[in-house]
Amino acid sequence: MFRKILIANRGEIACRVIRTARRMGIATVAVYSDADARAPFVQLADEAVHIGPSPAAESYLVADKIIAACKQTGAQAVHPGYGFLSERTSFAEALAAEGIEFIGPPVNAIAAMGDKIESKKLAREAGVNVVPGFVGEIEDTEHAVRISAEIGYPVMMKASAGGGGKGMRLAYSEQDVREGFESVKREGLNSFGDDRVFIEKFILNPRHIEIQVLGDKHGTIVYLNERECSIQRRHQKVVEEAPSPFVTPAMRKAMGEQCVALARAVGYYSAGTVELIVSGADPSGESFYFLEMNTRLQVEHPVTEAITGIDLVEQMIRVAAGEKLAFTQDDIGINGWSIENRVYAEDPYRGFLPSTGRLVRYQPPEAEAQQEPLGEGEHPYIRIDDGVTEGGEVSMFYDPMIAKLITWAPARDEAADLQVEALDAFRIEGLGHNVDFLSAIMQHPRFRSGELTTGFIAEEYPEGFAGAAADPMLMRALAAVAGVLATADADRALRIDGQLGSPGLPTGDWSVRIGDQDHAVSLEEEAITVDDEPVAIEMEYAPGQSFVEVALFEDGEADDPIARFGIQIERRRTGFRLTTRGAKHEARVLPARIAHLTQHMLEKTPPDLSKLLICPMPGLLVKLHVAEGEAVEPGQPLATVEAMKMENILRAEKSATVARINAAEGASLAVDEVILELD
Repeated sequence: MFRKILIANRGEIACRVIRTARRMGIATVAVYSDADARAPFVQLADEAVHIGPSPAAESYLVADKIIAACKQTGAQAVHPGYGFLSERTSFAEALAAEGIEFIGPPVNAIAAMGDKIESKKLAREAGVNVVPGFVGEIEDTEHAVRISAEIGYPVMMKASAGGGGKGMRLAYSEQDVREGFESVKREGLNSFGDDRVFIEKFILNPRHIEIQVLGDKHGTIVYLNERECSIQRRHQKVVEEAPSPFVTPAMRKAMGEQCVALARAVGYYSAGTVELIVSGADPSGESFYFLEMNTRLQVEHPVTEAITGIDLVEQMIRVAAGEKLAFTQDDIGINGWSIENRVYAEDPYRGFLPSTGRLVRYQPPEAEAQQEPLGEGEHPYIRIDDGVTEGGEVSMFYDPMIAKLITWAPARDEAADLQVEALDAFRIEGLGHNVDFLSAIMQHPRFRSGELTTGFIAEEYPEGFAGAAADPMLMRALAAVAGVLATADADRALRIDGQLGSPGLPTGDWSVRIGDQDHAVSLEEEAITVDDEPVAIEMEYAPGQSFVEVALFEDGEADDPIARFGIQIERRRTGFRLTTRGAKHEARVLPARIAHLTQHMLEKTPPDLSKLLICPMPGLLVKLHVAEGEAVEPGQPLATVEAMKMENILRAEKSATVARINAAEGASLAVDEVILELD
């Protein structure tokens, strides 16, 4: 076994690998850029080596610097995590030339599966179902248009070396191909150094199912069941679960055996994932097709670990050291259900725009200690995989992931309920995040039914995300909470003024408006009523708090609460913003005796910004599609901005003329910076 390994990655996956290595008695080495000098993974490792400036192209993607760090520290092997150098054959070859073990698959397998065009040819030869499409190099946009017409719309354009949702565009028409083909090429070149593109048929009502495979250097290859990854945004996975609510035992066996056959065809060993697209329109479950094989550990690997009891990072290390797998296919079962949500620094209320900056407050829910080995327990638990800390920064240079929230329970609904509770307990301040959105998905009736497709988000939130659906019982509880907050603040104000105030909870009558509903809230010494009906809650609160945990009781008599939820509190001029259960609720609170006077208050009119194209996020102005004096129509592309390695096309909202351009291509833009002005 290795004495020391180096992790050629950062963030949560670096922390994840370090923890398993430490449990195995293996020393670890971290490498870090300027931006990560104070990151948790650097502190967690036994040794750390600085490898350059913040941009990944000048640090984490420079193989020579990784190899130099291995030589400097005496590391015998390198775990690449995912992303960065994890699927680059040149990196694995360079390590081999220096006598350093690569904790991953053989070079030929990386090469064969890393090229999406060649991998489809190999999959077809291995007897794996393949999506209809054009397997070959595409010359230019006109060639792409002809191919798309021959395949039949809709089609998917993909960068040959792409992954992680980057370098992908869905096209429903010739216009979509003409607008998107060059963007796909650029994203492929910028993110992966390869601008080749291929086109394939887009499967209607598609579900994204993937099979985890694991092999050793002695010829044993097994599959560790499936993961459902259908809930995606812009082809980036958002929610993953294992097993899938759609897959039957017969379907699982057919998928698994085909994926093992593909792995065997390329002499695969280590952990890998075969991604499949499944037609949800086929109730037989037989319509599944090969998409690609990821020759590395996946972001969503914890859900597989949770239901099988197998530590995939440990197995990768043991395989790289030459050990045989200690189990066979017959030993692999399914215990319970696991769900993973990716907590990202992005604002779902503003079209999921990336949000960078400092984590002024970061307190994840407390992970529960697992008394039994993974995959063998009976008690539900929470697992947090993160690589950030309070006071740290989410940088524009890397992926915007803050944390992964994993829950396990004996049944699917229990695992989802645990997700909702845990998401309520997250405390994140200083930047935008998607916790509300994830909670809304976990509560959504369609998610609970298991009727998923990759179009779930677009279909269920066609106008964007505005918060989870309001529950009347929760609204009454929030009105009561707002009354308690207002009463406590009023009592504090009296004390500060030196006036007499009750030492306990003061009484108060309030008018609370949440959304378009007004509630009459009355607080007495031992009771709270909302609209003349009793509401029983328990909460501990001191004026100035920004978070409170609440228990709601039925009719004020039950011993056990019917709901528990955490509330983020933000003060407003006339009340509070209360965030819980996947939604932000503006609670306008006024003393009941003066509430009727608000109809005479003047409202402030917001400025008209419709004539300005404003940059919605920090990013790079990749392309200007118009010139000064040019007439534009609604929907026409005006500018393309790259943020977090993803290109975002900004379009005209109305007919107009470009009056003035304020930024040049290649410029770094700040959020809300004016790109151009319209007449």
